[in-house]
Amino acid sequence: MPSSILVASPASALSVGQVDVGDLVDQVVHLFPLAVAGIIVWSLWIYRVVLSRRARPIVTDHRATTSVVVPSFHEDPDILLRCLDSWLAQDPTEIIVVLDVADLEAYTRIVARGDARVRPVLFHHAGKRSALGAGIRAARYEVLVLTDSDTSWEPGLLEAVQMPFADPLVGGVGTQQNVYQRTSSVWRRIADWLVNLRYYDYVPAMGSAGAVPCLSGRTAAYRRDAVVPVLDDLENEFFLGRRCIAGDDGRLTWLVLASGYKTVHQSSARAISMFPDTFSAFVKQRVRWSRNSYRCYLTAVSKGWLWRTPFVTKVTVLQILLTPLTMGLTLWYLVASRLELTTLGIAAAVGWLLLGRGIRGFSHLRRHPQEVFLLPLLAAVVIMVALPIKLYAFVTMNKQGWLTRHADQVGGDGQTARSLDPVEEVVPAPQTTSVSPAVYASAARTPEAAR
Repeated sequence: MPSSILVASPASALSVGQVDVGDLVDQVVHLFPLAVAGIIVWSLWIYRVVLSRRARPIVTDHRATTSVVVPSFHEDPDILLRCLDSWLAQDPTEIIVVLDVADLEAYTRIVARGDARVRPVLFHHAGKRSALGAGIRAARYEVLVLTDSDTSWEPGLLEAVQMPFADPLVGGVGTQQNVYQRTSSVWRRIADWLVNLRYYDYVPAMGSAGAVPCLSGRTAAYRRDAVVPVLDDLENEFFLGRRCIAGDDGRLTWLVLASGYKTVHQSSARAISMFPDTFSAFVKQRVRWSRNSYRCYLTAVSKGWLWRTPFVTKVTVLQILLTPLTMGLTLWYLVASRLELTTLGIAAAVGWLLLGRGIRGFSHLRRHPQEVFLLPLLAAVVIMVALPIKLYAFVTMNKQGWLTRHADQVGGDGQTARSLDPVEEVVPAPQTTSVSPAVYASAARTPEAAR
């Protein structure tokens, strides 16, 4: 066999059979950046999923007195009263509902219940944080359970969130969450899918390390002794010179972490919240959340809080901050370098995106396999949130506002009782008398309502 067949010159491509090794090397070089990025991203995903699967609910016999604090700004009274029933059913020591001064119907209906455990307070809201501050100062018991006015509790939640406080280092406890009437809108289905990924694949891993970076304000429990010393920092946070209105849950979580406490996840405590049923309200909610995340996590980075947390929390927060960059580079590389503008090429690219999203969506699909047909929409929503929404949120992060609740509107955008499936019964309005001006004035002047 001639030696020229065995040894090729450096300038020539070596061929073995029909395989051009030179072309193969070029393909590997082109794919190398995507391969490295893919290996890192998927390795971190597997790492968190494995840790989350190994996490278990905390079970102890620890019980404490509880103060449920509910900031309520122009909530639909039917929604609020339905949720109130779910809280009362678990017999907390007290419930303090901090209503805006204009929410007289809700105030009247709560008073008409005549339940000594419930204290409605009329308070001039200056953002959710001000209402939380008023409620927390009025609270008298060991564990503060902060819950949204449109969030109901599944049986056993209150007992479950008390259990982790057997450890004196636990300062906050998060809950497992889902969307109320998830099948009543395609946007609620999508929101529930995203919520499931968070609470099955990410949060338990950080909870097992004692450092959940944001205990969702929809329902979270705190040791009162951990909150009271940092309450002023919660109410009076300024970011780049502007007072922060939203983002109370992330801020409080980091204040508790920075105080040396642990924040954990209790998967046996399940809360169900209202979510928007329209696309526009869905987008507004994601913009608000993304702005809150940037302010909260950039503050945690700048103050050095993040670097004192376990690795799983560090890497998760950094990934959240860098999501537009990583998603943008991935899509740019796919479109600019790998996409062939042929039917087969486009189909392969779309298939690759859907396969990856389907694998990551396994936690949801195993519970709702029939929703695999929503996979293309979910993939589009994930890209939309990761790029235009997060980029817009980044450049406008210091624009303060709630976006989905308004002073001239009852209920959140797409979240009123009218948006629910009519087959599910809502709490009817009881027969009540109106609130007299004297009662109104007295309630508004109570010490609990003073900021």
